[in-house]
Amino acid sequence: VQLQASGGGLVPAGGSLTLSCAASEMPSSYTVSWFRQAPGKEREFVSGIHRSGGRKTYSDSVKGRFTISRDNAKNTMWLQMNSLKPEDTANYYCAAGAGVILSSLRNSRAYAHWGQGTQVTVSS
Repeated sequence: VQLQASGGGLVPAGGSLTLSCAASEMPSSYTVSWFRQAPGKEREFVSGIHRSGGRKTYSDSVKGRFTISRDNAKNTMWLQMNSLKPEDTANYYCAAGAGVILSSLRNSRAYAHWGQGTQVTVSS
């Protein structure tokens, strides 16, 4: 599975962006997620859709502001980001994996497939 993230950019605080991740294939059995990594920090979980039942999970830092979605027929996932804050500045990565159990959703090691990342910069 090849993933390609896009849609990043420079936005003022309070603004919005929608990230896209195009996949070579996106079986419904795959869990898909977004992670981000800021300079000098570890990669962190942002949001994911579990393979089973399509349950959506968000980190506390983005809950209520970000919305994840997927369209298996289009092999695409999105991350709608609203009310952006300077602390949201990071390189955002999409990830996909088969057999990801719910308790491992937030663990980057659970994912076998990664996109190249797209930079999001939020100015204050």
